[in-house]
Amino acid sequence: MSDISVVIPTYNRLWSLPQAVESCRSEGCDVEIIVVDDGSTDGTWEWLRAQTGIVAIRTENWGKDWAVQTAMAAARGNYVRFLDSDDWLAPTANGEQLALARRTGADIVVAGYEDHDDATGARQVHEWVDCDDFIAQQLGEVWSSHYSAFLFRRDFIRDIPHRQEFGLRDDRLFILEVALRNPRIEVYRRPGFVHRQHGAERLQRTAGFRRDLGHWTYIAIFRKVLGMLEVRGELTLRRKRAAIAVMWPNVRTFAKTYPSEAAEIVDWIHRLDPDFKPPVRPVLAGAYKLLGFAATEKLLRLRTLWR
Repeated sequence: MSDISVVIPTYNRLWSLPQAVESCRSEGCDVEIIVVDDGSTDGTWEWLRAQTGIVAIRTENWGKDWAVQTAMAAARGNYVRFLDSDDWLAPTANGEQLALARRTGADIVVAGYEDHDDATGARQVHEWVDCDDFIAQQLGEVWSSHYSAFLFRRDFIRDIPHRQEFGLRDDRLFILEVALRNPRIEVYRRPGFVHRQHGAERLQRTAGFRRDLGHWTYIAIFRKVLGMLEVRGELTLRRKRAAIAVMWPNVRTFAKTYPSEAAEIVDWIHRLDPDFKPPVRPVLAGAYKLLGFAATEKLLRLRTLWR
């Protein structure tokens, strides 16, 4: 059994995959690197088959969530982490996060991360932000980092899936379901990984209908999680407002194409928090109150088209 399993789903990322894989190799701990090639056509599979020290699995373009689930079924590490194939781990992250997990018995070792802009070479560190309510944090109360920066105890998450029905935002639902289990958390005070900003197509880049589906999926996730919290008697006003702060801009974007459906979500938001006031200009807030959300958004859409 390995110390850490690193799960890397990939699709046509031969240009970046070797760096991602190499970043997982760590001195001082035994790392199992699992790469699932989801039907690449750029030579990724041929490159993987020529490598040693990698568990290579081939799937047939079934999506990132399926690739991650396939890798998790094969994982044998005591701890596990997830890495996109265009990013890379910080040099000391595996060993130091593992040591912290072992020393404290943590279920998750969280961390911040670093952004790297391929075009300019600029780098920016996003440090972990402490919060006394991990669920509220992951709902959106404060910045919550990225789960590729986290190290998870595998036994703690082994039965939490990356759900296909939420494929465009499956990582967000995953970490929220982890949070619902009240994990023991420790903080690693260095970046856990480097997130690459680049112009190439990302695994989950969205536009048009897929963009709208992404917004809808985000809202569906919050409906599911808030419902679970309500059943447990743990849906506090603080958690409601954390979710609403994230849902509102998604609803506004979704309303550009589907104003009536968006209006139903706005009604639900007002039921969650009767004191909610949309963070918009007073004139627009007045229009919402006078005309209703759907009618106002339709007028805004027409105004845009007429310009």
